[in-house]
Amino acid sequence: MTHSHPRIRVVLDTDTFNEVDDQFALAHLLLSPEQVDLEAVYAAPFFIKERCSSPADGMEKSYEEIQRVMSLVPTANPPPVFRGSRNYMPGPGVPVESDAAADIVKRAMSAKEGKLHVLGIAVATDIASALLIEPEIAKRIVVVWLGGNAPYWPSAAEFNLGQDIHAARVLLDSKAPLVLLPCWPVTSHLATTAPELEKHLGPYSKLGRYLTDIVATYSKNQSAAWSKAIWDISASAWAVNNKWITTDLRPSPVLKDDLTWDCQPDRHIIEIARQVARDAIFEDFFAKAREAGRRAP
Repeated sequence: MTHSHPRIRVVLDTDTFNEVDDQFALAHLLLSPEQVDLEAVYAAPFFIKERCSSPADGMEKSYEEIQRVMSLVPTANPPPVFRGSRNYMPGPGVPVESDAAADIVKRAMSAKEGKLHVLGIAVATDIASALLIEPEIAKRIVVVWLGGNAPYWPSAAEFNLGQDIHAARVLLDSKAPLVLLPCWPVTSHLATTAPELEKHLGPYSKLGRYLTDIVATYSKNQSAAWSKAIWDISASAWAVNNKWITTDLRPSPVLKDDLTWDCQPDRHIIEIARQVARDAIFEDFFAKAREAGRRAP
């Protein structure tokens, strides 16, 4: 799937406080106004007991983290930020209403030129709920979702997919165009190291220092050869230049209850990422972050 316009309409659904890769993806979009019209950002729910007390608390912490990252990226017109779902879908086909889901519907149904590209780098609850609340948007959006693993991988089990299986199935079953970004063994190649960030990112801006320091917190008690996967930057990379993400047209896999894939040849066709241009993606991000640092007052 190629971009229909040089500058595409984008919204981002992100559990930003969950890890560090969401921050990279959000910053990458903010730093790419020539390629991306980032219309809105949504705080998605997540639950990891070491990070939050509930999915709703994870969403609120992500809402706050989005604001922190945005404050570090100088931009004349920062996009609005909306709160997402406070819980996961309670059952098949049962949406969860939220400001995020309502805004996806509103923007998708607007008369603006070009489809709305909905980038999901979190649990799919907000996006799936929007599709269920207003099925008409399936004709007006392109969903780019980082979730699960490659269809040939032994298991589909992965954090974004596993938190809300009902929502993942909505995306996989929907007729909305879908670009699936598998974690293993595709976006897992988007790894960096603390020394690389210290050389190319940390010294040049407040944003660079912030991101480098967060990654460094994960490196404690690790080996000298340790690296950190920044999976989520694959979604922003697709929006900035989708030639960096090699995809194949394949039938949408069926997610089974045991969190493995059932690949049925008669299913509708989606795009599934096969390869990422790791070096080009990080070089683009580093260059834009350095330039933003030079322009900052």
